[in-house]
Amino acid sequence: MQSNNPVFRRSEEFNRSNGYGNTTYQGNGVAYEGYGEPAGFGAPPVQKTGRMTIDTVVQSTAITLGVVLIAATATWLMTPDVTDSSALGPLTAAVLIGSGLAFVLSMVNSFKKVISPGLVIAFAVAEGVALGGISKMYDAIFYDTTTPGGIVMQAVIGTFAAFAGTLAAYKFFNIKVGQKFRTFVIAAMFGMVALSLMEIVLSIFGAQLGLYEFSGLGLLFSLAGLALGVFMLILDFDFIEQGIRNGLPAHESWRASFALLVSLVWIYTNLLRILAILQQD
Repeated sequence: MQSNNPVFRRSEEFNRSNGYGNTTYQGNGVAYEGYGEPAGFGAPPVQKTGRMTIDTVVQSTAITLGVVLIAATATWLMTPDVTDSSALGPLTAAVLIGSGLAFVLSMVNSFKKVISPGLVIAFAVAEGVALGGISKMYDAIFYDTTTPGGIVMQAVIGTFAAFAGTLAAYKFFNIKVGQKFRTFVIAAMFGMVALSLMEIVLSIFGAQLGLYEFSGLGLLFSLAGLALGVFMLILDFDFIEQGIRNGLPAHESWRASFALLVSLVWIYTNLLRILAILQQD
């Protein structure tokens, strides 16, 4: 049974099937080229490659998150402070360019059979530019002197808290991910993306659904998005655990880090909007 997650679906290692139609993975009791097994009788020996481990996943994820933070910080520092409406131009451009490029790269990375570390890092740069612009906008509009670090710092801390809490729950409660859960999460994710695109198109023609307004409907939409982000993390943890258990090649760690980055950005943006709505009088 293949994964419904587009991030992992294009990976051949994640979607090998045995004779009974069940998903297996490279290294799942079967020797294959790349781990020192001969390619065939009389063939030259194949060079060994490393396997995906928790260390390789942590390293690749640390790199991508570091790139996001550097790009976001640079965008924040290089764009003018929001003192009036004229200062929104550079920030808006950074958000539009960064988010547009990140969307394109996310599609490429999601449907690419062989993951490219360079494209994952490029995605991280684009996301960092977009997040830097969005965060600076929110900080200027919803600045509160009584809140240390403002809502941006709260959203950052909340995002990593959600990551740690979800990971702890996944391990301690031994959460098992079934096919119905996978189907629900992926369908919900595409549904929210479709609604977001519809909202953008309608706004061009002067009409809106109100999903991104700072209102009750906007709060409900963001809360649903936050919950969905947590579910996405559970899917990520499941695939990483399965990949490590079944000895995937080390380069698949970049696919895992890409998936984790998508989930964390999803959680951060929804949490930032929730904090902004709750801060309003």
